Amino acid sequence: MQEKSDLLRIALNVGVLLFFLIAIGNLYWQVERMQTDIVDLRQSIITEVKKIAETATQAASNSRRAPAAAEPNRKILDSLKEELTAELSAAKRQATAAALAAKTEAVKHADQLAEQIGQERQSQHKEVVGELGQIKKTEATTSAKIGDVSNDIVNIKSEVASTRQELQETVSELKRVTGDLGVQSGYIATNAKELQALKLLGERNYFEFHIERTGKPQRVGDVSIILRKTDPKHNKYTLEVLAGDEKTEKKEKSINEPVQFYISKARHPFEIVVNEVQKDYIIGYLSAPKEQTTRVPGQSPLPQLRTEVSPVAAATPPLEKPIEETPNVIVVKPAVPKK
Repeated sequence: MQEKSDLLRIALNVGVLLFFLIAIGNLYWQVERMQTDIVDLRQSIITEVKKIAETATQAASNSRRAPAAAEPNRKILDSLKEELTAELSAAKRQATAAALAAKTEAVKHADQLAEQIGQERQSQHKEVVGELGQIKKTEATTSAKIGDVSNDIVNIKSEVASTRQELQETVSELKRVTGDLGVQSGYIATNAKELQALKLLGERNYFEFHIERTGKPQRVGDVSIILRKTDPKHNKYTLEVLAGDEKTEKKEKSINEPVQFYISKARHPFEIVVNEVQKDYIIGYLSAPKEQTTRVPGQSPLPQLRTEVSPVAAATPPLEKPIEETPNVIVVKPAVPKK
């Protein structure tokens, strides 16, 4: 913007200078023309005077012959001299008036240009001041917004730190227990706060439920649950889990006990945890693994146990049936040595 203002100022100055040069050139041309006219007039006067002198000489020579005719010739000469003097004075006055008029017009036009330039400068100054004010206002608004955003960031960081601290404290209070299938379970939530902490950990998917004893299956996540029996006095319940074509019954389970079961597409167990048992309904959640990979047919859903062979164990005869599965119990039967 400053560069535009400088360019405009330079252009205006050049325009004024050109106008003055043109006006001075015009005045100079008029003066030169007037001088030429005066020179021509002077030459004409000299020529006339010479003619008159010749005429006077001839008259003088003839005066002897005609002395009465000399007097009229002198009167004519005086008359011509007066006329020439008057024309010369008139020409000088016209030249002076023309020069004065040209000078006055040039000064007037220069004053008009100066006034116009002053007005334009004042207008530009007002525009620049207005734009600077707007820029300052925008800068102040932006600074205020940045300050608000900074405060929000600080508050968010504080809230995140507080939430993280609460989450760590809540998780530290949670317990890991073994489910009814003998598989080590994850953390168990006994209330809504602990369940929210488990959701924030993100290790598994959690689906809260409120199931009534209607005898009809109610959908929870990828499975359906039928509540068969409740015992609020002893905090016991019985339910059935439907997953595809498979049905699993869980009898006389307690609150906050991880009830485990498998579905065909999962390698890790699903868990049902009931936190509250009432006369006609139960409240709890379903915990589902995030990775669900289809199991190989005939493969045990239970996790494989890692064993280490010692020198003493090498003499032990192999097991005919290492593991036999029941709904809730794992039985290990040793093989009988052959005789």
